Amino acid sequence: MTDKRYYATGKRKRAIAKVWMKEGNGALTVNERNFDDYFTREVLRKIIEQPLEVTGNRGKFDIKISVCGGGVSGQADAAKHGITRALVEYDAELRSVLKKAGFLTRDPRMKERKKYGQPGARKRFQFSKR
Repeated sequence: MTDKRYYATGKRKRAIAKVWMKEGNGALTVNERNFDDYFTREVLRKIIEQPLEVTGNRGKFDIKISVCGGGVSGQADAAKHGITRALVEYDAELRSVLKKAGFLTRDPRMKERKKYGQPGARKRFQFSKR
């Protein structure tokens, strides 16, 4: 067995996830913590494991994820994006399966900036006729 590592970066909103993947027994660590301790909601854990489930590689890789920025949900999506890119780096034939599932596309939605002369991005100050 080679000790080859695969690296990829995933992004979503303001969250950035750096993913290191190597063949192993399926250990997942996030920010030096256990995967289940960092992502406490079951939905987020399922989101992160989706690329591994689709390709049939669950329990085949040791994955180390370093996430920063954004909220927990954005971090989970960034981790999913990073794992997907690392899987493509591992085996280019998985690209078509992951692309069809929609995991390779980065979600372009970002927070809209606040405009001058208003209290928020879209909210306006109350209109006064007189």
